[in-house]
Amino acid sequence: MLDRIQAFLHTLTSPHHTNEFAPDDPRVAFVALCFQVMEADGNVSPKEQQKFRDLLRERYDLDDDGLKALISAGQQAGSEAVDYYRFTSDLRRHLVQEEDRIELLGILWDIVYADGERSEIEDHVIWRIADLLGVSARDRVLARQQAAARVSVDAGGED
Repeated sequence: MLDRIQAFLHTLTSPHHTNEFAPDDPRVAFVALCFQVMEADGNVSPKEQQKFRDLLRERYDLDDDGLKALISAGQQAGSEAVDYYRFTSDLRRHLVQEEDRIELLGILWDIVYADGERSEIEDHVIWRIADLLGVSARDRVLARQQAAARVSVDAGGED
């Protein structure tokens, strides 16, 4: 009990962080979906984690503290969710253009291919996300193929 009171008083007296993210922030929804995809096959590789961090840093121009706060908020939201709908509905409201939703799928595929492997479970998770975002099967497959091609080029598969 005393620990909870001390923690509460500490939150009142400590400076508020500007890196806090609201639960309905589309960035939190995006991070939560990334975690859902990374954890789908039961193995989150260091390469997936690094790709994920690099993509977030690049996409949202965050410093280390902001990146940690966003990842923490997204991970917490993802662990509390029972399905993808909460996140896809937030993102769908913010990603009005179909191209933006397709780009989001491309990023998810980039994370999947970061470790060089693609599992049926990862396919299924992205299929569900694409369906909820209103992205066609054709565009989902094209985004997957483009991500696979990027990995091939990055690995030196193209001369």
